[in-house]
Amino acid sequence: MKIGVFCSANSNIDTDFFSLTRELGTWIGQKGHTLVFGGCNMGLMECIAQSVHEAGGSTIGVVPQVIEKGGKVSDFVDVKIACDNLSDRKDLMLLQSDVLIALPGGIGTLDEIFSVAAAHTIGYHNKRVIIYNMKGFWDSTIRMLDDLQSQGLIRGSWRNYIQIANSMEQIQLLIS
Repeated sequence: MKIGVFCSANSNIDTDFFSLTRELGTWIGQKGHTLVFGGCNMGLMECIAQSVHEAGGSTIGVVPQVIEKGGKVSDFVDVKIACDNLSDRKDLMLLQSDVLIALPGGIGTLDEIFSVAAAHTIGYHNKRVIIYNMKGFWDSTIRMLDDLQSQGLIRGSWRNYIQIANSMEQIQLLIS
């Protein structure tokens, strides 16, 4: 299975996020899955790629030109797919992935989650986004989605498109 991971490229974040990301990456590698990620050598992106690689798994890095020009491409990219920009990266990651997992991240990660979910709601694909709610990181986003739904702004249940996992065990159940 190809597992796409959206996550932060920042390093100055909660160190527990790195430990939990390493655990996920090790599991992906040991199970023989392939990681699809943003190809950057910083933050949780580098952490997940390194842990998958060290556990014997393979990685596909979808690398925008600006990352390449800036010398920020991860050494743990086994297959590199070059792209022009972040919009292309999202599209290519979605195309390459069977399922997507969102780890802690910022504006870019939010954009990725909602782009994939919005495309699913109108039938472009049937791929799931799993939010890995490490240490309750995504609690406020979950509340916001519940609020939008309660106000009638989301047709159906947003949980049909975005699933929540609070532990590695839950991720394993959702992916198996």
